[in-house]
Amino acid sequence: MRKDIHPDYKECAVKCACGNEFKIKSNREEMTIDICNECHPFFTGSERSVDAAGRIDKFKKKYNL
Repeated sequence: MRKDIHPDYKECAVKCACGNEFKIKSNREEMTIDICNECHPFFTGSERSVDAAGRIDKFKKKYNL
């Protein structure tokens, strides 16, 4: 194996928009994310749709839903 080609992994503090904070290993020291496992609808069981520019309404109108 070649030496000195792998990134330097360090502990990374991840902050979510919902306020959840946790630590992972990464080559960065800090990260901010929009959705984590505490606020994602799949994990929480609550369906919440983020409609960007009326995409959901456009889909419903197109297929008469």
